[in-house]
Amino acid sequence: MLVPDPKVVRTLLTRYASLQIAQAERDRPAAARELEDVSYTLCVMMGTNDVREAIDRADALLMGKEPAAPAAEPDGESDLSLAV
Repeated sequence: MLVPDPKVVRTLLTRYASLQIAQAERDRPAAARELEDVSYTLCVMMGTNDVREAIDRADALLMGKEPAAPAAEPDGESDLSLAV
């Protein structure tokens, strides 16, 4: 599994938090779009589709802990092909 650069992860987390605060103070469409983009990027980098889980994994990465592995598919299979 590829491990994201901690500096990039820290920057994204900081931006996410700043945008959350800005949106709480005053709802602006531009900030909402940027928050959505940052959330999506965090999810992709951390291998999840839930921003809260992405933040948890990012925090674990920055604390030097092993991030939690992605949850297995219910039937034990994934969508990924093993063909090369």
